Amino acid sequence: MKTVRALILTAAVATILAACNRDRETAPEAETSAAPGAVSTTAAAPMAFDSDTPFAKVKLTLPDAIKTQPQLHAALYAKEVQTLRQFVEGAQGEQAEAGFDEQRPPYEKTIAVTAAGETTGLLSLKRVDFDYSGGAHPNTITTGILWDKTAKAQVPGTALFRAGADMTALDRALCAALNTAKKVRSPDSAPVTLTGSDWSCPRAAATPFVLAGGSVPGKAAGLIFLVGPYQIGPYSDGAYEVALPASTFQSLLAPAWAGQFGGTLARTGDVTPTR
Repeated sequence: MKTVRALILTAAVATILAACNRDRETAPEAETSAAPGAVSTTAAAPMAFDSDTPFAKVKLTLPDAIKTQPQLHAALYAKEVQTLRQFVEGAQGEQAEAGFDEQRPPYEKTIAVTAAGETTGLLSLKRVDFDYSGGAHPNTITTGILWDKTAKAQVPGTALFRAGADMTALDRALCAALNTAKKVRSPDSAPVTLTGSDWSCPRAAATPFVLAGGSVPGKAAGLIFLVGPYQIGPYSDGAYEVALPASTFQSLLAPAWAGQFGGTLARTGDVTPTR
């Protein structure tokens, strides 16, 4: 009898999900969704995706700046929609296994991509991934996407720097800026170091960032490093976004990218958005 009930419950859950997906998805997937690297020749990818089921609410938003780079637009939309659909499937599986409860709030996942800095050769985007899967608190991960507008390809952030460059000076500058920001948020907290045991300053080469515009159009005046919760302090301190001027790392840049930087930043140090 228990086996029969389990089968009935699983079938009912699958039926509910299928119906909700048909009724509530507000953006059709672009033709590129089947192959993330492909580019649609008939229509641009949508700018958003939204799905609401009893198991999970998911949403994707993309910035207008991405419209000028159709290859990036198509590939990114397809990849992120796939990520969200996998999240919904995982939520369905977990909740069905635990025994579906209509009173339990659905899981949530939101991916918001926004424009950061842009130069003549590079487009920089900030990707914020909010995820709530029933734990003590939600988790948010912020990363950067760097796009070579000439090569029509995504490049890793480390590609901006010379191969084998000694990043020690930049590591120290980032650590100092983080300690300044940390002292403002938690005046009684101990400073962190590059070799701390509990918390420590992240290395610049291993820290995501976005380009920061400044006083010269078409050039980046610096980098904004994106440091997540738990990295230099407790979760309650939150994430940090710290801007460093190009003068801090100009000598470390690869010759191919050095000309993309210039001018001065409007703000340096802690530039974390406030709500």
